[in-house]
Amino acid sequence: MLRSILVVVVTSLFLSACGTNPVTGKRELQFVSESQEIAMGQQNYGPARQQQGGDYVIDPELTAYVQSVGNKLAAVADRKLPYEFVVLNDSVPNAWAMPGGKIAFNRGLLYELNSEAELAAVLGHEIVHAAARHGAKSMESGMLLQGAVLATGIATQDKSYGNLAVGAAQLSSQLISTKYGRDNESESDKYGMLYMKRAGYDPRAAVTLQETFVRLSKGQQSDFISGLFASHPPSEERVAANKVTLAELGEGGEMGREIYAQKVGKLKATHPAYSAYDQGVQALSKGDTATATTLAKKAVAGEPREARFQELLGDISLTQKNSAAALPFYQRAIQMQPDYFRPHLQSGIALKNLGRNPEAEVALSKSNSLLPTAPAHALLGQLAETRGDTDAAMQNYSAAAGSDSSAGQFAAANLTRLDLPRNPGKYLKSGVQADAKGNLYAVVQNPTAVTISNVQVRVVQFDATTRQPVAQSQPLYIPSSIASNQQGNVPVGIRVASQQELALFQVQIVSAVVNK
Repeated sequence: MLRSILVVVVTSLFLSACGTNPVTGKRELQFVSESQEIAMGQQNYGPARQQQGGDYVIDPELTAYVQSVGNKLAAVADRKLPYEFVVLNDSVPNAWAMPGGKIAFNRGLLYELNSEAELAAVLGHEIVHAAARHGAKSMESGMLLQGAVLATGIATQDKSYGNLAVGAAQLSSQLISTKYGRDNESESDKYGMLYMKRAGYDPRAAVTLQETFVRLSKGQQSDFISGLFASHPPSEERVAANKVTLAELGEGGEMGREIYAQKVGKLKATHPAYSAYDQGVQALSKGDTATATTLAKKAVAGEPREARFQELLGDISLTQKNSAAALPFYQRAIQMQPDYFRPHLQSGIALKNLGRNPEAEVALSKSNSLLPTAPAHALLGQLAETRGDTDAAMQNYSAAAGSDSSAGQFAAANLTRLDLPRNPGKYLKSGVQADAKGNLYAVVQNPTAVTISNVQVRVVQFDATTRQPVAQSQPLYIPSSIASNQQGNVPVGIRVASQQELALFQVQIVSAVVNK
């Protein structure tokens, strides 16, 4: 009977969730509505851009140009969405699309293209990912998997700047790192070329661009491997499929080599400055501050308007434990681009190091308003604790603890230190054991990273029939400290005759103290 009911329920869900793909025209399951797609894109577009270097702001004409090409393609797409296009200040050659039509194009990929038609090929491909619901379908696959597990449970009665982001911002890092399947990539290639043709571009550019990507992938170009090739792997099969599509659509249309060279000319002229910056970041990561300084100054000379270069100079001074020297560089970066989180975060660190705590809180809070991160929340927790606001400290530590990073681990340890005395049963494990003579012991295990002491417990006995409590011991103290991942015990003064009798006792943790 239960199985029959499940079949009816699941069938009803499938029928009600069926829809038609707006690009391919195929019938498919659609559990994520269009309004949900759009909302998801709107909520995560900003945090995702923050994680990818922020917007590229020093050449507004370039962004407007990319947007104009994207808008031409969006106008002929099979699905009308609130499309947006932005250029990100990231040297890794990559582009990505979020549900709802939110699309980003890295500065690093613009260096590698040679025509407006090639730009249209990449943008058209990303538009199809959004229009054909590829991101939504990826999420729906996860939902279907969860639903299948749930249905089985009912029937049988069985029951990682991305890794620094915390809270709702963690979803944005997942959305931009989505790897689409072969079918999705093929659809995006095919319909992206169709949109190119409709918009007046020569679809040959999609073929030649894929041929270039295949050659680069064989050469193991590291920038591409970590960027576009990771999420959109090229192959000879894709090139062959694009040639078939080209034969169906026919050659002809605008290539736009001259206009592309003109619009991207300023960016390409500053390529050496950004290369020096990228090398400087690498040198600093290895602790070579002298080389990093030389390269950062070279970058500034090549493009004095770029905020990221000022940040690097600040990072160098901060690495040298000179917060006073670092702070002006971060403040200059904020003046150049006030809506990017990182210089606010770094200036908050420098201000805290200088003992300017109220200013540090302002800077860190501003950083979190742009992108909530574990380092900012962890430091805000420390500052709140310093001024005696334990509740605010715990809120910030709790937010940071959601990150799998060193800052997250630091915050988790501090949260445990503050919260464990309030809620010891939330963190400590307890139970009863009997020795060979049947003597009963209350046992407490400490799985946390801190050492605890003065652990007070109470042993409760339950009725074998009603399972209601019938007696409880006086408070018992475990005599010694319990280190991380260790356990302690205290005799209860009761003997049990069997495992069945032992099962009638439970241990309640009353209190504990965290050692300083």
